[in-house]
Amino acid sequence: MESNQSSVPLNTIRFPIAVNNNNGVEQQLATVLELEANKDDTFDYSKRAQWLRAAILGANDGLISIASLMMGVGSVKQDIEVMILTGFAGLAAGACSMAIGEFVSVYSQLDIELAQIKRQLENGNGNEEGEKENLANPLQAAAASALAFSVGATVPLLAAAFISNYKVRLAAVVGAVSLALVVFGWFGAVLGKAPVIRSSVRVLVGGLMAMGITFGLTKLIGSTAL
Repeated sequence: MESNQSSVPLNTIRFPIAVNNNNGVEQQLATVLELEANKDDTFDYSKRAQWLRAAILGANDGLISIASLMMGVGSVKQDIEVMILTGFAGLAAGACSMAIGEFVSVYSQLDIELAQIKRQLENGNGNEEGEKENLANPLQAAAASALAFSVGATVPLLAAAFISNYKVRLAAVVGAVSLALVVFGWFGAVLGKAPVIRSSVRVLVGGLMAMGITFGLTKLIGSTAL
């Protein structure tokens, strides 16, 4: 009786052979280690842009505006009470102004985002719950701006609060504000992965210019018009 199975030559049969591919394993391990080492480089730092901008802007604004205001008043009035009262009034007014301005700005952005989500849903695109999780928060932005402004404004107030000598007080305000400007510039650059030295120098020069111009103009007006 003939067999229905056809005979297959043995030399054509191929058996799988396990190969120890050490090079492939090492390559995968090296890739994993490289990804772990460069984890910070792959982070999207632009996601920090919105809250970082509000915080740095608020702190710098409070620091520079209140210091310039105190220096301007101090150029014509050497009384420490006048400088402190001026600085405190500027802190309260500036914090409220920053909070209201940021609230209105972010609320306008929120209206635009909600309208865009509505159009996408009408067209059958997008996920309502997922989209609304990423919406801006006007109250949070307003509170952050007011707090950041107050923190910055506190620096010149504390620098001048306990120094009765006029010239020493002005020098203390300039020194404390200069140091704070460098720190704020460095902090913002580190969080945003920007050049540290360039950012710090830019913030410092801008702040010193603002204080110098305010001091000079106020002294000129005070000595001629008053």
